Amino acid sequence: MKRALISIFLLGFLAACQEEVQIAKPDAMHLTPEAAGHYCQMTVLEHDGPKAQIHLTGIPNPLWFTQVRDAVAFLRSPEEPKDIAAVYVNDMERAESWTQPGTDNWIDADAAWFVIGSSVAGGMGAPEAIPFGTQAGADAFAQENKGNVVRFDDIPTDYVLSAVDVSAATSLSMDAMQGAAQ
Repeated sequence: MKRALISIFLLGFLAACQEEVQIAKPDAMHLTPEAAGHYCQMTVLEHDGPKAQIHLTGIPNPLWFTQVRDAVAFLRSPEEPKDIAAVYVNDMERAESWTQPGTDNWIDADAAWFVIGSSVAGGMGAPEAIPFGTQAGADAFAQENKGNVVRFDDIPTDYVLSAVDVSAATSLSMDAMQGAAQ
């Protein structure tokens, strides 16, 4: 009987040791003029269109991305870290304009709706995955600028990792962005 109780105690102790520690998800950070893009090391705010920030577990500051596409590429690249604590993107539905996407209008990437394949290029001239807080906002933008509305996990890996001809990219006028936000 004593041996059985000790065995049960040890099993319970070992099970408790193997429980996963829940770490609180970090909040989105304010985008400052000092923020530099993870890949290009250029000032993030100098580029038009939506931005992204990725928080790695145990690292106090996020990695910044001048395009959402670059953040998705980071997440899909096998050589990049996989200890992701949070991913936030600009909600372009709440953006002032395409040239002023915002510094505090962040939404969780998993909750966002994205327009891919639109006629609008991102801040670095490559095709962009344009995030919106609602499906209606994404649908309105896609109707105005072409493209398909998808969820974060449905953005094709080829869309973010394939080579891009940036000479064919078009930029978005403020009028078109303001029309999509309404």
